[in-house]
Amino acid sequence: MADKNTTMERAVGRRKTAVARVRITSGKGEIVINGKPLNDYFPITFWQEKVLAPLVTVGKEKNMDISVRVLGGGVNSQAEAVRHGVARVLIKWNEEFRPALKAEGFLTRDSRSRERKKYGKHRARRGHQWRKR
Repeated sequence: MADKNTTMERAVGRRKTAVARVRITSGKGEIVINGKPLNDYFPITFWQEKVLAPLVTVGKEKNMDISVRVLGGGVNSQAEAVRHGVARVLIKWNEEFRPALKAEGFLTRDSRSRERKKYGKHRARRGHQWRKR
């Protein structure tokens, strides 16, 4: 697995309304999200594991420095957007990572998003509650 002779790669990851712009360089394994370390931005280990999953899959969690700008959505959607972006940038870095990342499902953009509220309804599909009087 020989890395390309590039110093930096960029990619975008998305989930619902969250958008993560990911930048990767070779380094010591530092991950910075919106100017904060990974542990500060995503305090729950479930979210941290979600972000690190593509790196662990290809075995590069200690070799890559990652800088992320993420905005929009909730915390969980942001974590999934970062995961999607990290997976995409790893493929730009080295095309040989594609089969492993594809098998784990990290390259698939989860297109599910919130359905809009319709007029005459309480929510997107919830109608009025029936009242006798």
